[in-house]
Amino acid sequence: MKAGRQLLLGAMLLASGLGLARAADFRSVGTAPVVLHDAPSDKGRKLAIAPRGMPVEVVLTYGEWIKVRDASGELSWLPAKAVVNKRNVVVNVGTARVHAAADEGSPLVFSAERNVLLEIVEPRNAAWIRVRHADGQTGYVKASEVWGE
Repeated sequence: MKAGRQLLLGAMLLASGLGLARAADFRSVGTAPVVLHDAPSDKGRKLAIAPRGMPVEVVLTYGEWIKVRDASGELSWLPAKAVVNKRNVVVNVGTARVHAAADEGSPLVFSAERNVLLEIVEPRNAAWIRVRHADGQTGYVKASEVWGE
């Protein structure tokens, strides 16, 4: 009986995150640019400035700070209050083609170059995401051509 309980405890620990994939937690930098640090403190070394709207993946929360990954894969810390739940993506290919429908055969609405920020209008539908450009144009982009979703 005791061995069975230990086995169950071990399985519970493994299931608590040591071997299971989890959904990525993406957010965006709020309405103001924010300084990225190498430690969870204003005393940490300043690494860069994240522009407003930049998508980030939350890796860890530590008090009032969060550790994030950016589109280049770099890790840094920023105040948790500096991010919002509004979702944006950034183009991660040379040129992303945004179509009128979630179909490559549909008319092209616009093209977006690498690093262009797009707002998510609707969550992913299979391999496509409905997005809006800053100029107001909307359409569908392949999920594989953007980061932050």
